[in-house]
Amino acid sequence: MNLRVGTRASALALIQTRDALRRLRELFPQLNFEEVLLETPGDRDLESDLRQAPSDFFTRDLDDAVRNKVVNLAIHSAKDLPTEVADDLDWFWLPWCEDQRDAWVLAAGGTLSELPADPVIGVSSDRRAEYAVRRFPAARLHSVRGSIVQRLEQLDHGYFDAVIMAGAAIIRLGLCDRVTEWIPRGELDVPPGQGYLAVTFAKNDERMCALRRYFVKAVRFVSAGVGSADYCTCGGISDLQAADICLYDVLMDDALLKHLPAKAERIFVGKRCGAHSLQQSSITKMIADYARAGRRVVRLKGGDAGLFGRLAEETALLDELDIPYHVRAGVSALAVATTATGMLLTRRGVSRGFCALTPRAAEGEVTGIAFETRAALPLVLFMSIKVAPSMAQQLLAEGWAESTPAAVVFNAGGDDQRVVSLSLAELQDEPPELKDSAPGLLVIGSAAKSLFKQKRGVLQSRRVLLTCSEGIIEKAVRAVIDCGGVPIAMPMIQLRPCEQTAARLAALRDYEWVALTSPASARIFMHAVLDAGVDLRQLPRIMTCGAGTCAALAPFGIRPDITPPMIYSAAGLIDALQDTNFEGVRVLRLRSEIAGTLLADVLRELGAQVDDVILYRNHHVEYQKIPDFDIVFFASASAVESFTAQHNPGTLADKYVLAIGEPTSDYLEERGIRCDCVAERATVEGAIDTLARRFTLPSG
Repeated sequence: MNLRVGTRASALALIQTRDALRRLRELFPQLNFEEVLLETPGDRDLESDLRQAPSDFFTRDLDDAVRNKVVNLAIHSAKDLPTEVADDLDWFWLPWCEDQRDAWVLAAGGTLSELPADPVIGVSSDRRAEYAVRRFPAARLHSVRGSIVQRLEQLDHGYFDAVIMAGAAIIRLGLCDRVTEWIPRGELDVPPGQGYLAVTFAKNDERMCALRRYFVKAVRFVSAGVGSADYCTCGGISDLQAADICLYDVLMDDALLKHLPAKAERIFVGKRCGAHSLQQSSITKMIADYARAGRRVVRLKGGDAGLFGRLAEETALLDELDIPYHVRAGVSALAVATTATGMLLTRRGVSRGFCALTPRAAEGEVTGIAFETRAALPLVLFMSIKVAPSMAQQLLAEGWAESTPAAVVFNAGGDDQRVVSLSLAELQDEPPELKDSAPGLLVIGSAAKSLFKQKRGVLQSRRVLLTCSEGIIEKAVRAVIDCGGVPIAMPMIQLRPCEQTAARLAALRDYEWVALTSPASARIFMHAVLDAGVDLRQLPRIMTCGAGTCAALAPFGIRPDITPPMIYSAAGLIDALQDTNFEGVRVLRLRSEIAGTLLADVLRELGAQVDDVILYRNHHVEYQKIPDFDIVFFASASAVESFTAQHNPGTLADKYVLAIGEPTSDYLEERGIRCDCVAERATVEGAIDTLARRFTLPSG
């Protein structure tokens, strides 16, 4: 795929652009780029003070080239993008970021303490000017213009005593030695885009939208429940715990915000009758903009997001921009105010249903609740599938149009949820699609045709069967949702520590090394250590294999002393370990029951005294039935073994099979199962990332 790329011709712009294109080629080898060098008003006009410059001073000509189809995309410093990107353009940020801090730069050898009381300081923004005056109240501020190199030349020629510059630019030009002092973020806030690069392209360009799918994460719409945080779902809390940005309403328990990471940004966007902190259009745009900047966005909505919550307006723009999202249903005020108080809306022999609506129309106008209004509402029928044809006939006899939309939702909320859409006329004819023993709910009316966009994100809503153990499956679920897939979490194995583990831990002081070669062994070992009350400061040195095992130790504050690559050969391991003297050293090798003895054998060849101990055993988790799926992810040979013991391997013939690493792939091949994709990094996140790139752009 050939793409023409617009970029400014300055040394910094070329370095930034070429680095970005190099990274893109590594991710997507099928991409070929042609650079087109362009000037912008900011390149031609070197006199105007940037503090008064128009917002598109450094982007205008590049974006005009996109509009005129001279280039397919333009690469900018993200902080240079106008606050309002033109309607005919679209954009996203690339994820790679340099140091976002600003820096003081003085002539060689100078220090801030040696500056005069009224130094001449070069600034290029109001925020830097305000900071300079806070630091030096008598400072004389002057606009500084030109490229980074030209600004440094002006400084060195004595036009300024000091300048404040973006650290990312200095780093990218290889001029870190020119930094006199870094300015802490707490002293000088920086624009969110500083250090990042942004891509602009023509709106609805299919190739660029496909590429963007890889770089954006699915927006989470989380229903907060009503009144108490108790009514938020486990899935919603999991989403909050991984959020970068949370836009939250007023109709909720603020205790939910405690689940957000410390670094997550919290933005109040709540609305009450007659009092809006932000207009709905502004909220919707914020959601899309944060997603395009690569953030994991949680939109936290009171009650159930789909009931009077304007969810459709917020998802409509995401559909238009082809940005994926995931909606968590929740407990609404309707349920809490009735079920929790005893005012049951359905009671055998008393009430077979109820009507729920609001007297408020668009723009807050109050409207009536007359019979005609109620009759036009969607109709929802519970426990009605077997008699659905007769229900349809009754409605048609009452005068409902034959074309009225209808939908049957089987097993709502389950992994095998299925929606059948049809018309009222088709419903009365007993369609074969309704012959399903699963519980179903019948929706009749306009709501039945308003399904969310069915194909979203890189994975286009494909259903991904996740067979990994419970310890890592949450990461897999999160990664699949990020990519616009539908996760089906069905752990095929359960990891159970062996009884002799406690005895080995009691003798930990007898060992100089502990060898752990899987994330599961790292987690089980650390939990066992903590349960036994072992002082972490007295742990032996730790050896791991692979990034995933290192990551599993990180939450416990443990950094391995040796991390050889995951090379599954004696020669490879010997080469990786030969710089350490193991002669006579006692090593405790902890592994699963099916892991091989290769590492122990290699260590013995190097002179170590190795106790090769089984830390945990794999127990199969059995399922009577597995829902339909498109992709299956195997994170271990044990999961493959469990799956094939329960289900015919032939069921995978038309599925896309993903393996976490070569050993799992080899095991699949031994069982006669084709492996379509092997993770480039043997971690859950690495596996789903590899899968995402395979589905981002068409081959060829």
